[in-house]
Amino acid sequence: MAKPSASANSSSSGFEDLLPVMANNLGGEGLMGELCNGFNLLMDREKGVITFDSLKKKSALLGLQDLSDDDLRSVVKEGDFDGDGVLNQMEFCVLMFRLSPELMEASRFLLEEAFQHEFKQFL
Repeated sequence: MAKPSASANSSSSGFEDLLPVMANNLGGEGLMGELCNGFNLLMDREKGVITFDSLKKKSALLGLQDLSDDDLRSVVKEGDFDGDGVLNQMEFCVLMFRLSPELMEASRFLLEEAFQHEFKQFL
């Protein structure tokens, strides 16, 4: 995903975008698997979604322990398309792509690759 960084390749928020590197190394299917793993790491096990509380408790695992409660609430709000106050797996994956400008540009290729793999039996 993204990690704190002070490098010149960092976004203005101070995070280095690692999703493009992961996509190059893992391909579309592998990247989606890793995003699912990230979701599973952050989700509330009882509710099956990422809540503010689960994100706050587990953010240190990603090196994000310094984010304020307002920042964490903003993350949830940014990705919460259906307005239920939590992130389901689809919302989380879409948010990760939206937060990665380079991947937004390359997402069509990755999506096509994933579809080809998923539907190769029909081609």
